[in-house]
Amino acid sequence: MTQLQSSTTANQVPGTREHIVIAGAGLSGLTAALHLLAKGHRVTVLEASDHVGGRCATEDVTIPGVGTIRADTGATVLTMPSLIDDALAGVGLTATELDPLWQMERLDPAYHARYPGGRTLDVSGDEVFMANQIQQFLQAKGTPREHIGTTVSGHRAMTGWLEKLFNSSYDRFLNRSYDSPLDMVGDTTTMKRLIELLRLGAFGSLGKQVNKRLGDEELGRVFSFQALYAGVGPRDARAVYGCISHMDTGIGVHYPVASATGSGSGAVPELLARGVRAAGGEIRLGTAVQGLTVAPGRRGDVTDVTVVADGITESVSCDGFIATVDYPVLDHWLAAAGAKPRHRQVPRRWSPSAVVAHGAAPTTVTDTWPEAHHTISFGENWDATFDEICAPTGGTVMTDPSLLITRPAVTDPARIIKGTDGRAWEPLSILAPCPNLNSAPVVWDTVADSYIRELTATLELRGYTGISTHWQYGRVDTPTTWAATGMGAGTPFGLAHLFRQTGPFRPRNYSSTGPANLVHAGSTTVPGVGVPTVMLSGALAADRFKAIHS
Repeated sequence: MTQLQSSTTANQVPGTREHIVIAGAGLSGLTAALHLLAKGHRVTVLEASDHVGGRCATEDVTIPGVGTIRADTGATVLTMPSLIDDALAGVGLTATELDPLWQMERLDPAYHARYPGGRTLDVSGDEVFMANQIQQFLQAKGTPREHIGTTVSGHRAMTGWLEKLFNSSYDRFLNRSYDSPLDMVGDTTTMKRLIELLRLGAFGSLGKQVNKRLGDEELGRVFSFQALYAGVGPRDARAVYGCISHMDTGIGVHYPVASATGSGSGAVPELLARGVRAAGGEIRLGTAVQGLTVAPGRRGDVTDVTVVADGITESVSCDGFIATVDYPVLDHWLAAAGAKPRHRQVPRRWSPSAVVAHGAAPTTVTDTWPEAHHTISFGENWDATFDEICAPTGGTVMTDPSLLITRPAVTDPARIIKGTDGRAWEPLSILAPCPNLNSAPVVWDTVADSYIRELTATLELRGYTGISTHWQYGRVDTPTTWAATGMGAGTPFGLAHLFRQTGPFRPRNYSSTGPANLVHAGSTTVPGVGVPTVMLSGALAADRFKAIHS
């Protein structure tokens, strides 16, 4: 059996803790559960929703007058699928043993990018393919021939640079827990990696580093927009976050195309949940955590978790507790229990949020559109867009929006439904980044519908002919939606990865002052935001508990 471990030693919960209760059956909670089960713990996972997945789910969405589609209502960009195998391997299982239908494919291209003026670019990890794409893209711009060759060479150099960033940062800075900033310089190997990152320019501007190598700002967008996942614009993001771009284009964007629950991002947590149950763990759906009981004393244990299920309140005892909620919710639970909050009470900057609309359009309309699972439709005013949505206060919705269009039926045609009108309808989701509620306290319940109309009018002008009149939507998630589920500042993307909120300066997953048996996981602690990252977070949280058996 194999088990993912952090590369450095971190403080562990004192004593041997047999029964661990986990709040949240998202990717971090399920990953933590599998790693704990591999170490011999008894595990109970509590989930308020009626399904697993959290911010990575595939759900039914009913569209009035059309029918019910399956929509990826959370993450749609899945990278580092090896983490799934690692988590299952720890309990001696494989994906196909758990689910003979399981099949995950790499999306190639990972993205289809569309620019003002009609220029396009397909983004792939294939070097020859990308050389041709870059050449065509620059020719369409009228770039001189001698500059085109330089940019193609620059692209090769840039992908190598991104891979070096990833390799230098992964095991010592990304896949690890911190107890102190001094952990950054705690051993010879870590120091060597830090020096290597400095040599690579990892702490300069991501946007500037990418553009320096490519020599074309528009081309550089597809290799730096991932900074938004980290909560900052490419101009302000540290270049080390280029490792996210490497995950996208080097390791690749993947998608479950078949499983016992069908295709979709939500198949990943469903598979992990099967693994948890097969390994003897318990998952209780429809069971909402209401509070904690904390033993008296400076570092008293969490002894019981109060939950409500089917209107009945009960108490679940535990020897250890992992919370995957955003840290303000966890601190609220602790304060209500008479315990000190785990995190320093200092101002925190939250990532931008998003408006996401899930709907469908007749295939007679979508057949004329660019065919891609993920399309990024760029606006003209790139830097200004990030100024608008990333401002700590005084933010605004994008005046020249850059949007993500997701069409899962391009990868799995079975997602197309027969509507109540007898026509074939294709699911399509639109994601528009926007300020969080601290930045811009927009009354989204009032303006969401009109904003969606503005977005479809914009896409109509960008080549999606008929979308403003034929696309019908059945669900819209806004910052207000996210806030209602306990996400800080109404953003599903957690804390922004500013330097002061990264690595050893991010809220730690284990506190030296909070309850001795409480560990945090998820997007508001280490290592940060994103699908692979929160899975790492779950594994790191499990590492904080000593194994029951070797």
